[in-house]
Amino acid sequence: MLANVNATRMELLRLRKRITLAKRGHRLLSEKRDEISRQLIQIARDIQPLRQKVEQALLLTFRRFMLARATMEPEDVKSAMAVPTKRFKMAIEFASVMNVRVPRLTKDIEGDIICYGYGCTSGELDVALQSLEKAIDSLVELAQKEKQARLLAVELQMTRRRVNVLEYIVIPEMQETIKFIYAKLGEVERDNITRLMKITDIIRK
Repeated sequence: MLANVNATRMELLRLRKRITLAKRGHRLLSEKRDEISRQLIQIARDIQPLRQKVEQALLLTFRRFMLARATMEPEDVKSAMAVPTKRFKMAIEFASVMNVRVPRLTKDIEGDIICYGYGCTSGELDVALQSLEKAIDSLVELAQKEKQARLLAVELQMTRRRVNVLEYIVIPEMQETIKFIYAKLGEVERDNITRLMKITDIIRK
């Protein structure tokens, strides 16, 4: 590769500019990598207790639904849940975290989750539905944070790869090329000096 390099001063100046830009890019990407890592660590700390909270809430809700089914006729359960009166809408907005578009979920809930009369239903069904309603907030928050973590993890992997390419391949290769050009220019300079000295000796004779 070095044999094909034009060992000229113009090429040397061009490489100096390129290596300056490469080092600046390496510094900025390293800062981005570190910040994304910090953000991921924080999100991971938030996700673990939140997931436990959601799992416990859903497990409790499931148990209450099972208890409600045990205290009601199957036909009454189907009839009670046939016409829901609560409407749930989800909107997605995007925020930028270190140039990564991450989602922010917002929910719009209307109506009452109790969508039936009380004549043929048990109180356990009421409790189960109310428990599910309370779990939704944490479930939405968990989904948002897990999606953010996945997107940031992908960006972190790409950024690390770019940092490594600059640090271990691009910058060292340019440094070697600059050394090669310096050596070649030094050889040319020495040859010129030798040639001038010989010409001077010939003229003096």
